[in-house]
Amino acid sequence: MLELTLPSLDFAQWAVVLFALVLVGFAKTGISGAGTVAIALFALVLPTKSSTGMLLPLLLVGDVVAVVTYRRHADWPRLLKLFPWVAVGVVVGAFVVRWVDDAQMRRIIGTILLVIIALHFWNRSRGSELAEHRAVAASAGVFAGFTTMTANAAGPIMAVYFLAAGLPMLGFLGTTAWFFLTINAFKVPFSVALGLITPATLTFAAVTAPAVVAGGVVGRVIVKRINRTWFERMTLALTFLAAIRLMF
Repeated sequence: MLELTLPSLDFAQWAVVLFALVLVGFAKTGISGAGTVAIALFALVLPTKSSTGMLLPLLLVGDVVAVVTYRRHADWPRLLKLFPWVAVGVVVGAFVVRWVDDAQMRRIIGTILLVIIALHFWNRSRGSELAEHRAVAASAGVFAGFTTMTANAAGPIMAVYFLAAGLPMLGFLGTTAWFFLTINAFKVPFSVALGLITPATLTFAAVTAPAVVAGGVVGRVIVKRINRTWFERMTLALTFLAAIRLMF
């Protein structure tokens, strides 16, 4: 018999989960760094691997909302260059999930995020177009694929990469929206094969999806009032805090 019950959580835990899912939607249409905070909150309530499977269908809900909102603003040439490298990272991540424990995975991801942030500031200080180098794009793609497969935590990597590329705010949001809709859909078969997505996780997603949609609506309203400098600072600050949280 299929197990379709919801996870056993108390009132406080459900409050954390629903708030995290509102942040997921908000991150898709507003401040992208909020998504990593949401992942960290989710991991406080559920084990990392379990939370990965529960969160993926809900991330796809947010991706659809974001694509509907910003579908005309994607940088497709940049995306097409990234996709093959991301696919490599997803495959590697799928193998790693089988033998790395939660604590090791969090430290690996946190370290990668800090390195990416450092590269962003190094790029700005040199005044160069670091994001245009093939090696940097390949590395960002592989790291993003790896972290999205293992912990749904590729948001900060791609946020820093797209910021370094100098995309305008709407271009950033549109490119990010299409990127994650495509990659999260690509991850689904791997997640099913690994037992991360089950009938129970789909039941959980169906019940809690409205929280993601609500967050997406809020993000769409707020982003119109945000200037690029504040947007960039908030994204980097939330990414840094999430990286520290993942490591410790």
